[in-house]
Amino acid sequence: MEFNDLYIFLHLAESRNFSKTAAQNHMSPSTLSRQIQRMEEDLGQMLFLRDNRQVSLTPAGERFLPFARQHWQQWQQLKQQLRSEQEELRGELKLFCSVTAAYSHLPQVLEKFRVRYPKVEIQLTTGDPASALQQLQSQQADLVLAGRPFNVPHNIMFHYIDDIALSLIAPRIACVATQLLQQDPIDWTQIPFILPVEGPARQRIDQWFRQKQIKHPKIYATVAGHEGIVPMVALGCGLALLPDVVIKNSPMNTQVSSLTLDVPVEPFELGVCVQRKSLELPLVKAFWQTLNG
Repeated sequence: MEFNDLYIFLHLAESRNFSKTAAQNHMSPSTLSRQIQRMEEDLGQMLFLRDNRQVSLTPAGERFLPFARQHWQQWQQLKQQLRSEQEELRGELKLFCSVTAAYSHLPQVLEKFRVRYPKVEIQLTTGDPASALQQLQSQQADLVLAGRPFNVPHNIMFHYIDDIALSLIAPRIACVATQLLQQDPIDWTQIPFILPVEGPARQRIDQWFRQKQIKHPKIYATVAGHEGIVPMVALGCGLALLPDVVIKNSPMNTQVSSLTLDVPVEPFELGVCVQRKSLELPLVKAFWQTLNG
């Protein structure tokens, strides 16, 4: 049974006229009749006595009437309170994420919040995802969209958004790296790699090196962030293990190839992080509740 059913019941109990209630609620008498019948089926009791001249409440309908009035009134009060809170909530909310996440995942995260709290201004900063928790801990950001580290600090809460898969990419042009890939077996210790400096993606890459027993990988460069690595691979500087979403959204994705791995790279979780103590702030609390609602 829905709140609208309570309203229709109350209207009919007041009007005692199916045609009048149907017309004022923009429905046909037959639709109204079916709605009342559905309510009666839910309750297992007749609510109205009907004849050609009038409509009256049954004993069960009389007992249901105060219940319907009370819960309809509570529903209206709750909606009013929520509207008041939304109207009053305004200010600036500081968010941080990577450039890729800003167009791959952040729009969906923000959509519901913007509808509920249109007067809240979002101040967005983008940068190296590896520095996301640092941005949070230093209070440069209220919330961050970031990969979940192996060990989440006790003062940080994490809300899961998506699983991020990683792929090994190689240049499509002829270069030292592609020549080395032609060997059988491949000597992975001789192939140059371009790696992110730190962060969840780097943690998964280091884990993959251990699984492949590559104790001393040849590192061409370490780069802050992910977006700048795809062009370096495309230019023939080396290979890279990167999140698929970064590769897909790179303007140079047609100039690299994904390699099939005998040992797959473990995905990491992407989510929104917040300091526990920040949840006492109205704007942060509202954002977090929107994520969970």
